[in-house]
Amino acid sequence: MVDRVLVTLDGVVRDADAPLLFADDIGVLRGDGVFETVLVRGGTACAIEFHLGRLRRSAQALDLPEPETSRWREAVETAAKEWGSDREGMMRLVLTRGRDTEFSGGRSSVTSGDLAAAVPVPTSYVLVLPVPERVEQARTEGVKVVSLSRGISIDLAQAAPWQLLGAKTLSYATNMAALRFAHRMGADDVIFTSTENRVLEGPRSTVVIARDKTLLTPPAKNGVLPGVTQRALYVEAEKAGWECKYSQLFTADLLTCDSIWLMSSITLAARVNSLDGLRMMAPDNADEIIELVDRGVERAGAIGDW
Repeated sequence: MVDRVLVTLDGVVRDADAPLLFADDIGVLRGDGVFETVLVRGGTACAIEFHLGRLRRSAQALDLPEPETSRWREAVETAAKEWGSDREGMMRLVLTRGRDTEFSGGRSSVTSGDLAAAVPVPTSYVLVLPVPERVEQARTEGVKVVSLSRGISIDLAQAAPWQLLGAKTLSYATNMAALRFAHRMGADDVIFTSTENRVLEGPRSTVVIARDKTLLTPPAKNGVLPGVTQRALYVEAEKAGWECKYSQLFTADLLTCDSIWLMSSITLAARVNSLDGLRMMAPDNADEIIELVDRGVERAGAIGDW
C-alpha cells in the first residue's frame, strides 16, 4: 500500500520521494501560487468539478495562466486510481508561477516578438497523502475553537482586491500561525473575526451555523473563501427542506445559534463543541447535518461548476 502518490500534468506518476521543485520556484520563494485540497473516497476525488472551478478562479485572481481543466482532471483521476479505494486520501492540486526568471538563466519559456521576455513555466502537480489522524477525532467528537481577530475590515476584499482575499493561495503562513496559537491555548481550531466583530472563516474551513431549520454562512464579499463542502451541504440541505442563507454574522450569533460547524474538504463537518472556553452541546439534528454533508459531497461531482 503506497503512502503517497505524485502525478504531474503530463500524466506521469512520479516517485513521490524524488525531488520535484526547483529551489527558485516562485511558489516556494514567495508563496506565489494556488492550490486545492480534495478528499479521495472510494477511489474518487470528491466534488472535483467544484474544486477545479475554484482553482481556476484563484488562478485568475493571481493572473496565473488559465488551468487546463481537462489535463488537471486526467491527472486527478490517475492519482486517485493509484491511491486506491480502500482508504481515504488527502489530495492536493498545486499550481505555482514557476521558476523565478530573474535568476533561472532563461530556463523558462520565451515569448515571440522583437521584445521577447522570459515567461515562467507554471509548476503544477497532484499529490495524495494519508488523511491526518486529527480528522477522525474532529468528525466524531467535534473541535475546541477560539475566536481570533484577523485585524481586517469586511470591506477590504472589495476595496483592495490585490489582497487576494477569497482566493486559495499558497501564502498560508498567517493561517498556520493562528492554528499554532490556538494549540497553545488548548484549542483545536480558530474562527477569524473582522474589526467589526463579524464572523469570517477558519484558517482551513468555512463557518456555518444552524438556527432552527436554517443554515447560515458569511458571504464571499466579506473576503472569505467560497467553501466547496459548504456549497455541497447547501445543495443537499435545500432538497431536505432546510433554508440556506449567505448572511452577515456577528460574533454574538455564535453564542445564540443551535450549533456551529467548521466545513472543510477533508474533515467535512466538524461541530464546534467549545468556543472560547464555553461548552456547546450537540443539537438534536447534529447527525442529520453530518449526513447531509456526506451525501452532498458524494453527489457534488454530478452537479458541475458553480
